[in-house]
Amino acid sequence: MTTWQEFSEVAPKIAAIFHRRHTATGNLCFLATLRSDGAPRISPMEPRIFEGQLWLGGMPGTTKFLDLARDPRFCLHTATVDTDVSDGDAKLWGTVYDVQDLDLHARYAENLFQETGFDLRGQRFSPFYAADLTSASAVEVGGGHMDVTIWRPGEPERVVRKH
Repeated sequence: MTTWQEFSEVAPKIAAIFHRRHTATGNLCFLATLRSDGAPRISPMEPRIFEGQLWLGGMPGTTKFLDLARDPRFCLHTATVDTDVSDGDAKLWGTVYDVQDLDLHARYAENLFQETGFDLRGQRFSPFYAADLTSASAVEVGGGHMDVTIWRPGEPERVVRKH
C-alpha cells in the first residue's frame, strides 16, 4: 500500500504537479471507475489529502462509489483547463479501501469545516475511501518538448522527454 505521504516522498515531482493543479481548480479532479458492464465512467470529484492520505469521499449512493464498491480500481486525473497544458497535468492510479473509523471521520469533518466551511461534523461517512496508489504520471510542456514523469512503486520517478 502506498499512501499519499509515501508517494509524495518517492515521487515529489508528480506530487507537486498534482497538488498545484488540484489547488488551482478548487480541488476538482476527474475520477475514472468501471461500471458494472465494464465500461468506463468519468465523474467529477474533489479528493482531499488529510493526515498523509488521499481520500475519495463524497455523497453516498452515487454511481462512482457503487462502481468502487464493486471494483476498487480507479484513475484520478487533475482537471485540465488549458489546452497547452502550461501548468502541467497529473494522473494517479490505484485502488481504494473503505475506512470506517469514527474518530478519523470526526477529525476529517472538523478539518473540512475549518478549511472550507462545509459542515459534515457529527456524520459518519460510508463509504470513506482511502487511496492506495499503484502508479502515477505527470506531463509538463515547454521549450519545444513535453516531459512525461512516471512513477511505479519500488522505482524512482523517471522522465521521458518527447520532442
